[in-house]
Amino acid sequence: MIRVFADPDVTHTEGAIEPIRDLEIIATELRLKDLAFVEKMRIPIVKLAASDPTQRPQLDFYDRCLAVLNEGQDVRNVDWNAKEIEWLNDLLLLTSKPATYLINMSEKDYLRQSNKWLKPIFAWVNEKSPGSKIIPLSVCLEEKVFPMGADERAAYFTENKCTSQLDKIIKAGYDSLSLINFFTVGSDEVRAWPIMNGATAPRAAGTIHTDFEKCFIKAEVMKFADLKEAEGRESDVKAAGKYRMQGKTYVVEDGDILFIKHNAKK
Repeated sequence: MIRVFADPDVTHTEGAIEPIRDLEIIATELRLKDLAFVEKMRIPIVKLAASDPTQRPQLDFYDRCLAVLNEGQDVRNVDWNAKEIEWLNDLLLLTSKPATYLINMSEKDYLRQSNKWLKPIFAWVNEKSPGSKIIPLSVCLEEKVFPMGADERAAYFTENKCTSQLDKIIKAGYDSLSLINFFTVGSDEVRAWPIMNGATAPRAAGTIHTDFEKCFIKAEVMKFADLKEAEGRESDVKAAGKYRMQGKTYVVEDGDILFIKHNAKK
């Protein structure tokens, strides 16, 4: 998150508001962390490669990582082959992760969607981190509307011709981490469970309890959108043929409502 407005009550560690400088500092610090980590991980591979030629490709990979980082590039902005991607996944480098840039504006600037730093920041991100999400918001506004009731919040947004960015930020975070939500529903609780996109029903069951995955039998599945269309009547969803039994190979979709069947002991 980068702040693009001055506030006498909020000091800045660098003194003045200079978002591009701040972005450069953050990017440099992340690359330095990755450099130190790759250099450490490279040491044993150097020794192994000296006597085992099969280790040479991995050593070359580490050397390429160091070259990329020393050139001031982030690892995610470079093309890697399939094997190199496997090694990258094991390293979990900071600069290999997807990035979302939040631009914290004053409430006044956010409402008028104008700030002198917006264009420079968009240009910097497009050059240094192409494809990354950029979300302007106002933390001051979010703090103001969050405690409001639904009607009061809606009236405020209508009057000021704006909206909250929290949903967009949460969605961006889920997309960056390749996560989706499924739901479990009971008489006293409705709960959302985050899982990796592409996870099967047993893996989803394991999110609730590890024994549920081990002892998984099947899952009864309906879509939230279908239940909403039926105005919450599960019987109507079943009557429409949209309530299905799924087995171990079923890939859970975003918005699924699952009723897990298992034989785990209580």
